[in-house]
Amino acid sequence: ACAGSFVYANKQIHEQICPFANTVCEYCEMELIRDQLALHCDTDCLKAPVACTFSTFGCREKMPRNELAQHMQEFTQMHMRYMAEFLRSQSLSSCPVPSIAAHSSSDERGATARAPESCQCKPELMNLRETVLELEGRLVRQDQQIRELCIHNETQKNQVTELRRKLSSLEEATRELEAQQYQGVYVWRLENFSLHLRNQEAGQPIVLHSPPFYTGRPGYKLCLRLHLQTPNAPRCSNYISLFVHTMQGEFDSQLSWPLQGTIRLAVLDQVEGEHHVEVMETKPDLQAFQRPTVLRNPKGFGYVTFLHLQVLQQRGFVKDDVLLVRCEVTPRFDASLRREGVQPRGSEPSL
Repeated sequence: ACAGSFVYANKQIHEQICPFANTVCEYCEMELIRDQLALHCDTDCLKAPVACTFSTFGCREKMPRNELAQHMQEFTQMHMRYMAEFLRSQSLSSCPVPSIAAHSSSDERGATARAPESCQCKPELMNLRETVLELEGRLVRQDQQIRELCIHNETQKNQVTELRRKLSSLEEATRELEAQQYQGVYVWRLENFSLHLRNQEAGQPIVLHSPPFYTGRPGYKLCLRLHLQTPNAPRCSNYISLFVHTMQGEFDSQLSWPLQGTIRLAVLDQVEGEHHVEVMETKPDLQAFQRPTVLRNPKGFGYVTFLHLQVLQQRGFVKDDVLLVRCEVTPRFDASLRREGVQPRGSEPSL
C-alpha cells in the first residue's frame, strides 16, 4: 500500500501516478500495481505485442507473445533468407576489394586502420554462419518429418475409408439378416408419433417408410409406406394411408414373379386389443407385384383411406407416443383367413 503523503485536493492526481495504485494490463486485463506494469508487459504478458526475434535481421512482424513460438516455427525459411542477406551485406562491408599495387600510402594506412574493425566482425559472422547452418539442418529435418507425416496421414485416411466401407457393408449385412428373421410377419414401431401428428395438423405431408422385411428365407423382400394425409388433402383428408412395396432382395432369382398371395395390414390397439385390420389379395397384373428393377418398387399396393386420424386418437392405438403397424404376408392364399371370419376388402390404388 502507498504510504506517501499528499494534499487531499491532489488525491485524484496522485492516484494517476502512484506506483502502488492498482491498474489493469491493457493486453491481458490482469490486475496488478502500476510499478509492476512495465516489467509485466516486457517479460510476462502473453498478449503483449512483441517483435520477432529476427527483427535485427529484417523481420518486421509483430505478434502477441504467446504467438511468437508459432511464428518462429512457420517462418523459419523466411528468417534464414533474412540472415543470409544480412551476412552478405556484412561480408561485403567488412571485406573490401584489395587495392592495386599503386595505392598511395594514405590508402594503405586507411586499410590498416580498418583491419581491426574487420577482425572484430569475424567472430560475429562465424556465429551467424553457424546459426544459419543449424537452421538449415532443422529445416531439412522438419521437411522430412512433414513428408513422413503426410505419407502416414494419407495411409491412415485410406485405412479409415476402407474400415468405414467394411463397417457399412457389415451393417447392411446385419440389417439384411435381421430382415430375413421376420418370416412374413413384421411389426413396425413408429416412435415420437405425436410429432408426426403435429406436423400433419400444420399441413405438412408426412410420408414414412419402414425398414425392409422378408416373407421368409427364401422369400420376398417388402417394406411399408405410411402417409398422414393433410387436412386439405382431396378425398382422403386426415386419413392414414398404408401401402406395401416390393423391394430388390437376396432371393429374387429363386422366387416366382409376380408376387401372389394374401396381405393382412393392421394398426394395433395397444390398450384393448381391438386392432384395425384389413386383408387384401395381390393382383398379379399390377406393377406393384412385379419383380422390382430398382431398389424399391415405386408402385405400392394398399389403402388410401386405411384409418381416420379421429378414430386413431379416440382409441388406444397410440401408447407411450408409439404407433404399431403390423403386416403379415402369406405368399400363397391362406385358407385360415376364411375360417377366422375375416373377409378380404377390395384394395385401393396407390397414391
